Amino acid sequence: MTQLNYEAKKNFLYPYSRYYGVITPNNLIFNANLQEFAQKVGYISSLETNGKLSPEEALRKIELLWQQLKASK
Repeated sequence: MTQLNYEAKKNFLYPYSRYYGVITPNNLIFNANLQEFAQKVGYISSLETNGKLSPEEALRKIELLWQQLKASK
């Protein structure tokens, strides 16, 4: 796999937007955690939609992710 293909796949699977707010270490870390939360919720939603997770299991996983995000604030 060439480096270009690897980067393209990485950017597709794990998109990351730059931060436009006040730049502090805490804000940058929270922004990264928020983007990771959104990515994981998208994966969980897709798994639930395709029948790989039950709605209850998907909700439990999203609630756990939400608690982790709140703790990072």
